[in-house]
Amino acid sequence: MTATPVPAMIELQGVAKSYGDVHALQRTDLSVAKGEFVTLLGPSGSGKSTLLNLIAGMTKPSSGRIVIDGRDATTLPTNQRGLGMVFQNYALMPHMTVFENIAFPLQVRRLPKAEIRLKVQQALDLIQLGHVADRRPRELSGGQQQRISLARCIVYNPALILMDEPLGALDKKLREQMQLEIKRLHAELGITMLYVTHDQDEALTMSDRIVLMNGGRIEQQGAPDALYFKPETVFSAEFIGSSNLIPGTIEIDADGAYALNTALGRFPAPAPATAMKAGDRAVLLVRPENMALTASGNATSIAGRLEDSILLGGVVRHFLRCTDGTTLIVQELNQPGRTGAHRGDEIHAAWLPAHARLLPPAPAG
Repeated sequence: MTATPVPAMIELQGVAKSYGDVHALQRTDLSVAKGEFVTLLGPSGSGKSTLLNLIAGMTKPSSGRIVIDGRDATTLPTNQRGLGMVFQNYALMPHMTVFENIAFPLQVRRLPKAEIRLKVQQALDLIQLGHVADRRPRELSGGQQQRISLARCIVYNPALILMDEPLGALDKKLREQMQLEIKRLHAELGITMLYVTHDQDEALTMSDRIVLMNGGRIEQQGAPDALYFKPETVFSAEFIGSSNLIPGTIEIDADGAYALNTALGRFPAPAPATAMKAGDRAVLLVRPENMALTASGNATSIAGRLEDSILLGGVVRHFLRCTDGTTLIVQELNQPGRTGAHRGDEIHAAWLPAHARLLPPAPAG
């Protein structure tokens, strides 16, 4: 039985933005379904914030069409687009109490006082902060202030919420707590959320779909596990997760089996996702957690000297210097009583052929 397609909340049709000769966003098509949590991920200057600002109406596109909830919103002002926004700096009014901050957008819409009181209380209950309703923002922690900012956004029930690096000012523990809080609210409310971040862990944790931006265009998009396990480019592999990238030349035997001939040896590899022929340059990707340290070598292992091992709580990350000067990263779980190689040991990093991936080389320049 075929599933009924979910209607789009956002549709970008050939949207681009230029500032003189600078192309902040190249021609882009993107659709976000109603109720979906989509993250725009990428480094500074990749176009993710430009894309968010175009959808919000804070800047006008140089070309293309923006449709929000079935309406052409290309030229609509922000306050007519039916969306809410959450920012990194909370944007709470310091002279108002928590209750008054959340009530403000309802007062602007001239709702009756009784309805405002009910909606604010419901929003406070949703974020589990009813006990701070009479406090001022300065009396709250950063995490509490961001939850109030989120409550002020959801109190008037927008169909779409845009979030621009909302957790960037929080420490690691608070940020992780807020990630789970936002995920919970998304699941309970079913609101479409478009989230901007440069933090790959945040994107992997929260998203239904990640749109990875690079150089003002979409590099790759898909579910978090798809981008992590099946990157299509070297940029995707390097930006999402840690990567061992080994360059070489494609070889294909008489049975159609692929291998990569490299400065460190010849390694069997799965068939690439994109067409490649013998003699093409390519890169072999192996994630650090798919490598293991071994005393002896095999067809898919590389010899080297253990330079260092770093304890990262639940995992240990090893750095292996190879004969050509490159460094491989091997990651293993940290367990009580763990014993292993020591700095300076000659050792091998090994992997299973099925756990590697052939990628086209990064574009020159």
